[in-house]
Amino acid sequence: MIDPLLAILHLCDSLFPLGAFAYSDGLEAAVRLSDQTSGSDPGVRPLHAASPGVDRVAADDGARGQTPSGREDRAKAVEFLRGWLDATLDEAIGRADGPAVWSAWRAVQENDWPAIATLDREVIALRPSLASRRSSRALGLRLVTTWSALHPDRRLACAIADARAGRIAPVLPVAFAIVCASGGIGRRESVEAFAYTRLAAAVSAAMRLLPIGQTSAHGLLAQALDRVPVAVDGIARRNAPPESFAPMLDVAAMSQQYLHSRLFRS
Repeated sequence: MIDPLLAILHLCDSLFPLGAFAYSDGLEAAVRLSDQTSGSDPGVRPLHAASPGVDRVAADDGARGQTPSGREDRAKAVEFLRGWLDATLDEAIGRADGPAVWSAWRAVQENDWPAIATLDREVIALRPSLASRRSSRALGLRLVTTWSALHPDRRLACAIADARAGRIAPVLPVAFAIVCASGGIGRRESVEAFAYTRLAAAVSAAMRLLPIGQTSAHGLLAQALDRVPVAVDGIARRNAPPESFAPMLDVAAMSQQYLHSRLFRS
């Protein structure tokens, strides 16, 4: 069996052939919607006070020498991405996908495949966007089949058999838990790794959609990652089924398919 640390590094590597780069989880639509609201916030959640550290990074990240309007656009992009990452961590990960990974990991360890199937259907039902459901299913199945080809395991074979029989999709958070459990990655580390992959994917998409530089974007990612352990503490403490109430994230995800031209599938 592969060393768990190396497994988690491989799994979270942006070069892993999952295809997640083609999805923005509604961020592209949120940016377009924000452009249409005369400079107001993206509607994800109230913007937080600017962080001096991030603002200083933004100034050093190619902002010097820009026109005042260019600097203003850059500052708005920083605030926009901060709000999006906070909402993603607190709501999408903290309340929905994170608890799904937490619960699915335990079910895999107990070989409770009916519970995994029930959880998989729950997570699908929590996603009102058809595009989000399709993308999560596609990414989840690709993750399990690719990892199984690299690291064959009985539990991965069971998951693939259930997927072929239509008993599970599996959606991405459930698939991630199956892969982590089969690779010897701990329960808490599995949730933290999932949070990293989703937050890093959001930052990657943002750098293609917003006037924000790499240093500024990764400064915001570092701030979000600092809060991941606390978010996982909350998931472990509640030990509750997935839940979801993030209407503006959902609206953005549902609006993606109606964009006239777009970079991302969802």
